Parts: sequence; structure tokens; C-alpha cells
Amino acid sequence: MFPLKPLSRDAVPAALAKAERYRLLNEPGQAESICLDVLAADPDNQQALVTMILALTDQFAEHPAGALQRARDVLPSLKSDYDRAYYAGIICERRARAQLVHGGHGAGQAAHEWLKEALAHYQQAEQLRPAGNDDAILRWNACVRLLERHPEAAPIDDADARLMMLE
Repeated sequence: MFPLKPLSRDAVPAALAKAERYRLLNEPGQAESICLDVLAADPDNQQALVTMILALTDQFAEHPAGALQRARDVLPSLKSDYDRAYYAGIICERRARAQLVHGGHGAGQAAHEWLKEALAHYQQAEQLRPAGNDDAILRWNACVRLLERHPEAAPIDDADARLMMLE
């Protein structure tokens, strides 16, 4: 196979800007690849880790299971308790949204469980937030509104919905 070529540390800021552009262009796989290159050059780069989580959650509509686990695997590398809680909430919220888009038997109940988990993470993040940072509150409110707009997102009452949460 072909070897990967290393990115120089001087190229990290420009690479991160490119990763964000690829996310905005709805090419999360490209953004993920760039983040992997950045992290190979600078393993503790927090911006790359956050962008990686977001790029992976952007892939939930197409590849939910693999992207979900990879996103969760990045969380422990985030340095702050706030970031770990907040981005855990983002992962759950975006998984719920993807579940609602996909639909199918038990999808609403699975989405409800994902949103309930997201709310718990946002609650934790709210307690840890830096002064003037209400992002967790904004996300909390978005989840509550999503539940209000989707009555099919009701609590789990069957095993099929529980299985959908594993995907």
C-alpha cells in the first residue's frame, strides 16, 4: 500500500481551516482525514479533536455505527471536563437527529433516548461552563424543541428501539 505522508507542524493552522471548509461543503470524510493528519503532527491539538468529533457526527446520516464509535473514542482526549460533557451531548443530539431522519420502526423511541442522554450531558456541561458560555443551554433548548416538534420521539417501550440505539 501507499504510505501516509506527514504534515508539518507549521501547516497545522491552514489544515484546520481546510477541515472546517470541508465540513461546510458537506464533505465530512475529507475533514476527518485532515484532522487525522493534524493529530498525527500534533496529537493534543484540541481544535483538531473538536473538528474531528463534528466531522464524524456529520457522517451519522450515512455511516452511523462506525462514526458514532469513532466520535466517542475521541472524547477522552479532550482536556476539559466541560468539553467532554458538551461534545458528548453533541454526539448524542446529532445521533438522535439522524435517527429521526432515517425513520423506521422504533426510530422515534431511539431518538428520544439519544436526546435524553444529550440533555444529561448538556446539564453536566452547564454546571462546568466557563463564565459567559451558554452553549450548553442553547443546545439543551434545541433538544427540548426537537422533542416538542417530534411527538414520535417518545420514550422507549420496545426492544427494537433499544437495538436501534446500538447502531
